[in-house]
Amino acid sequence: METKTVTLTIDGVQVTVPSHYTILDAAREAGINIPTLCYLKDVNAIGSCRLCLVEIQGARGLQAACVSPVAEGQVVKTNTERIRKYRKTNLELILSNHNRECTSCVRSGNCELQALCNEYGVDQYRFDGKLSSNRYDDVSPSIVRDNSKCINCRRCVATCNKIQGIGAIGVSGRGFRSEIGSIYKMSLANSPCIYCGQCILACPVGALKEKDSIQKVYEAFAQGKYVVVQPAPAVRATIGEEFGYPVGTSVTGKLATALRRLGFAKVFDTDFAADLTIMEEGTELLGRIKNGGVLPMITSCSPGWINYCEKFYPEFLPNLSTCKSPHEMGGAMIKTYFAEKEGIDPKNIFVVSVMPCTAKKFEAQRDELGHDGLQDVDAVLTVREAAKMIKSAGIDFCRLPDSDFDSMLGESTGAAVIFGATGGVMEAALRTVYEVYTGKELKDVNFTAVRGTAGVKEAEIDLNGTKIMVAVANGTKNASEVLEAVKRGEKNYTFIEVMGCPGGCVCGGGTPIVPAKDKAYMDLKAERAKALYNEDAGKAIRKSHENSEIKQIYKDFLGEPNSHKAHELLHTHYAAQPKYKFEKK
Repeated sequence: METKTVTLTIDGVQVTVPSHYTILDAAREAGINIPTLCYLKDVNAIGSCRLCLVEIQGARGLQAACVSPVAEGQVVKTNTERIRKYRKTNLELILSNHNRECTSCVRSGNCELQALCNEYGVDQYRFDGKLSSNRYDDVSPSIVRDNSKCINCRRCVATCNKIQGIGAIGVSGRGFRSEIGSIYKMSLANSPCIYCGQCILACPVGALKEKDSIQKVYEAFAQGKYVVVQPAPAVRATIGEEFGYPVGTSVTGKLATALRRLGFAKVFDTDFAADLTIMEEGTELLGRIKNGGVLPMITSCSPGWINYCEKFYPEFLPNLSTCKSPHEMGGAMIKTYFAEKEGIDPKNIFVVSVMPCTAKKFEAQRDELGHDGLQDVDAVLTVREAAKMIKSAGIDFCRLPDSDFDSMLGESTGAAVIFGATGGVMEAALRTVYEVYTGKELKDVNFTAVRGTAGVKEAEIDLNGTKIMVAVANGTKNASEVLEAVKRGEKNYTFIEVMGCPGGCVCGGGTPIVPAKDKAYMDLKAERAKALYNEDAGKAIRKSHENSEIKQIYKDFLGEPNSHKAHELLHTHYAAQPKYKFEKK
């Protein structure tokens, strides 16, 4: 069906666009940047910040470009003296309710409000507003909310509700008294929040941020602990952005060098643990298929998804794989296998995980994820926090030589690196499950049917005559659609991969924050995932069961996948959790 188009003129530039476009969309097509704060492509378009005001010939007053549809013959102006004056005044009004301590703000230098104020010459505060009474919430183990910096753009609300389907935050009050927060002004820790951190990525200012763990790591160094670090697969495809590299640049070798220069005793790779996860998870899946276990089996790598399942779909808890997530498995192996080999007291080992995920901070504290009175992982740094440590140490990341991860727990395959992209865990598992189940070698290890950034993907996989249906969902709202279809009996899957964040770990809540105006011009999910798939394609070994260090750890320590020892160290269980936790009076 042919798309209907219209032709309009914006700032003297004639542009032809689809008829469903807004003026903001059309302006961007013409290379004209109209400022926005509340607008977030495909998420939030409500015209509330009033920064995208434009003049439309024949229209009464100024109109918000983000919600104004295009029309044939329209004549639009975006940069008149009148418009600039209104935008500057609106920025001053927004600032009147915004905490102005910018130098100490985590978003200073990457704040959309700050950038617009610089652009429009707003360097004075003409208006005095009222800061939110519901100011600071740092009870959550993962996310800090500072409402004194909130500008009421509602991007976080739209993301939490429309994209993730959680509803942990909303708007209370009306007009000048409206505030963003959780029901009854409760902490995020007591709300349905799953700690995915997508609200942080949506926020244009510093009203939402991850709970800082940097000082905890510094203290471990100061105490003389044996401090070990392990970065997740997605980190190598995202941390380069913090140092000026284009989106989608893989910086694996420089990452290993930078972490080593920070003083970590060992720099291991969570990719190794991802291969270990496939051995355990793949064996578990085959066992369920052959022995009539609970199906569909659902992956358990994403802590945001686990939190969501516990709160919203506890009836599917028996379907969850019992495997711990890769970095938790890595921590368990560091404090047992590695400690035993090196003769180090596990109590003196401090494991730091560098993750693209804010929910990992909560996960690391869970009672279910430890052994012999020790947590598997002691601290979790987001990609942003790791970059901050590297910068503050004076390390010139871009000039670093490449180096490898440390051996014993550092070797990995192509299957492991794609864990960071939606569909990656599924594909990695299928590479191993196919060969173990059929006894035949895969000629083509690329299961392209489960790749891509669509919210839900499904495929039929032929295991040499045995056909199974699999599904991949990224983002919890999409996961809900899959689970509801299973509940209604409409789908009969054998295996389901769920990632809590849209796009998977490469767009996790702890990854570099891309301003909304830049994000509108790129497919962030696809570009970052491409870096991982390219690294996978360049690996000599691309199947987890062929990793020599994995073979060694089973030979020397674990015995075989799903053994009693493996279950003791690498598997866990989860239980239903209430959506709300009300404090007792």
